[in-house]
Amino acid sequence: MDKNYIKIFGGNSIEAKRIELALIENNISPILKDEKESARLAGFGSPLPDLVEIYINKDEEEKALAIITELNS
Repeated sequence: MDKNYIKIFGGNSIEAKRIELALIENNISPILKDEKESARLAGFGSPLPDLVEIYINKDEEEKALAIITELNS
């Protein structure tokens, strides 16, 4: 992963999708890393079946964390 990106979330796919949509609505372009889907596409199993990580550009960290905090309150 490019050093200009940071991980802001790690959890299940339902929460990740909710956060992804909120970020997109606020003009932030998240990158999702889905271990389960990557393993499935490669033909392997995954030891972490429901782990999705969300990465964003470092410049958008403050705004993204505020959005996530608002979603969780």
